[in-house]
Amino acid sequence: MFTIAKQFHFSASHTIEGVPDDHPCKRLHGHNYIVELILQSESLNDAGFVVDYHDLATFKKIIDTELDHRHLNDVLPCPTTAEHLARYLYQRASKFWPNVVAVRISETPKTWAEYRE
Repeated sequence: MFTIAKQFHFSASHTIEGVPDDHPCKRLHGHNYIVELILQSESLNDAGFVVDYHDLATFKKIIDTELDHRHLNDVLPCPTTAEHLARYLYQRASKFWPNVVAVRISETPKTWAEYRE
């Protein structure tokens, strides 16, 4: 099995609903997100790639136009936790590349959320 991954970065604000009023995530705050898109394949294409990294520019465009420097509560159709964001981006990416196996989201240098089916 061949595995590739590529990181993407964006900055955005959000609030988290459903947490106690004194929880810091209830307040408006932001993150410098790191998104990792992970793809796998049993075989390589004619050029020797799982997917050409250059072709992942489509995913970067989604992040840049829909999420970067936005308030996520205004643009996402789901709660704005890292877990939900990972699933949302997984579903978007898998429409372009059926061999997406996971999306990881980091909000801070010490935390990651991952979604895979």
